[in-house]
Amino acid sequence: MRLAFMGTPDFAVPTLDALLAAGHEVAAAYTQPPRPGGRRGRELVPSPVQRRAEAAGIAVRTPTSLRDAAEQEALRALRLDAAVVAAYGLILPVAALEAPRFGCLNVHASLLPRWRGAAPIQRAILAGDARTGVTIMQMEKGLDTGPMLAVRETGATGKTSGELTAELAEIGARLMVEALDRIEELPRVPQPDDGVTYAAKIEKQEARLDFTRPAVDAERRVRAFNPAPGAYFEHRGERIKVHQAELASVEGSPGTVMDEALTIACAQGALRPLKLQRAGRGVMTAEEVLRGFPIPPGSVLG
Repeated sequence: MRLAFMGTPDFAVPTLDALLAAGHEVAAAYTQPPRPGGRRGRELVPSPVQRRAEAAGIAVRTPTSLRDAAEQEALRALRLDAAVVAAYGLILPVAALEAPRFGCLNVHASLLPRWRGAAPIQRAILAGDARTGVTIMQMEKGLDTGPMLAVRETGATGKTSGELTAELAEIGARLMVEALDRIEELPRVPQPDDGVTYAAKIEKQEARLDFTRPAVDAERRVRAFNPAPGAYFEHRGERIKVHQAELASVEGSPGTVMDEALTIACAQGALRPLKLQRAGRGVMTAEEVLRGFPIPPGSVLG
């Protein structure tokens, strides 16, 4: 098939690779424009999809919007069978959705209609969902409301956002290729009205651990915000990120350090950090951090 690919972050790259491996012709790759980055934040850094597409010799387009009539005409001029979308980050107007012969197909990292929106993986972890997955969806004007072509599940329990993102990216890549192989015969299943939830964009302040809440909430935050933006607590004016933690059966005043292992009492139960990161340093075990930065029992965090 003659396709356009629309995606931006690492999550989208396996789908682009799978399309190429399956022999599809990717006429153009659409991605977000390069953003300031690098060590000083001054260098314009291309997206992972742009880097991969350029390496594969695919023409790359980086419009700031697809609402412009000229951009829409340029998309139509590609004479596409379909556009494949994976975490693109731009709203597609109706003119763009209708430009390809089979429309636009989206790799969405949730079991729709649960977790429509920007951050389905993190929201599934924060909610304690035992299962999540990927839905291949026919895009329409609404936010992730289109009919479903294919669904595949996987477990979410105990996984970090980074682990689940990598797993769902691979699942979505394979599922999209399967859907394209059967594009004319696959039924378009409307999403049910029941069970709709929205995965709002993650705000940085959500990563601050609140020990006045149950320990299970803190442990989920650690996994949901690993690797970014990183769950954290503050002590002696320093922000300390928690990359891995476990639950502990200890009770105490919320925020109080209960032992030499840095077990922190919460409203219900306790959180025991296992891997930490101080500002400007690498990830270390809690024991390694405590050798140079003591947080003795009885300290109150938060």
